[in-house]
Amino acid sequence: MIENGQKISLEYTVFLEDGTQIDSNIGEAPLVFVLGAHQVFPALEISLLGMKIGECKQFTLKPEEAYGHVVKDAFREVALETIPEGFRKVGAVLGIQDPNGGVYPIRVHQIQDEKVVLDFNHPLAGKSLRFDVKVIDAD
Repeated sequence: MIENGQKISLEYTVFLEDGTQIDSNIGEAPLVFVLGAHQVFPALEISLLGMKIGECKQFTLKPEEAYGHVVKDAFREVALETIPEGFRKVGAVLGIQDPNGGVYPIRVHQIQDEKVVLDFNHPLAGKSLRFDVKVIDAD
């Protein structure tokens, strides 16, 4: 049975509540991490505790256990001309670089005359996520 401190290899598929598949590593390299090292969602780690190599499990993380709820303060209004023309439509996703060199997605939420409302929430904020997992290995 796997426990905290073990390096585990995991195969997974992630779905939204409506059954839409949003991610999977099946047929690719497994996800490898140390259980309990907070490299994945804490609720995911808890759900994996006690599983055995080869075991499959399905569970759902509520928004607060995954990417959090939608934060109303994460919406910002900016001038239309600050948005590149090709991104001036609702649903368009812009990427800005964070201080660590990663790219952070920002979604165009609304366009109002000469203003654009940007949504800085994670695209999966407010969503429950269903995980189908299989433990491939543990050591």
